[in-house]
Amino acid sequence: MTNKPKPSTYIALLRAVNVGGTGKLPMKDLTAMCESLGFGEVQTYIASGNVIFSSDQPAATCRALLEAELHHYAGKAITVFLRTPDELAAILDANPYSDKAPNRTVTIFLDAAPDASVIASAKGRKEEEIALGSQHLYVYYGEGMASSKLVIPAASHGSARNMNTIAKLLLLAEKRRLR
Repeated sequence: MTNKPKPSTYIALLRAVNVGGTGKLPMKDLTAMCESLGFGEVQTYIASGNVIFSSDQPAATCRALLEAELHHYAGKAITVFLRTPDELAAILDANPYSDKAPNRTVTIFLDAAPDASVIASAKGRKEEEIALGSQHLYVYYGEGMASSKLVIPAASHGSARNMNTIAKLLLLAEKRRLR
């Protein structure tokens, strides 16, 4: 008898879904999509395009499958950023603003490692602080995002989540390891 390896847990972060009236996607539809792709233990978290699931497929395959299904559903490309629980834990551990309000600190998920030019290209910066991560940026919005005029050109293709959301997604994903 061979032991089948346990499926991997992934956290998918969708770009521009249910934010500011764009990209309407009910979470029940996202759940059904993921299940139709063969993903297991599908769980969404808040309506901003966060879904946790398990799969035997590699991350790149899961991302491609989900992006294709989302494109079919929405009629336009929807970028998916896929991370593992270990990657989310590393983001929280490396947060340079961990002493600041977690609801005013965001991670902007990117497809590639940012370089220092990302910070230099930021416009409208006042009290906001920006730091580089492995495949993400950290941004602390001292006065809050609503009043900020900060524009980070490299972030236009990314997807932001605040530290509270990242911590909750990690908690939900970690609960699976205990089962």
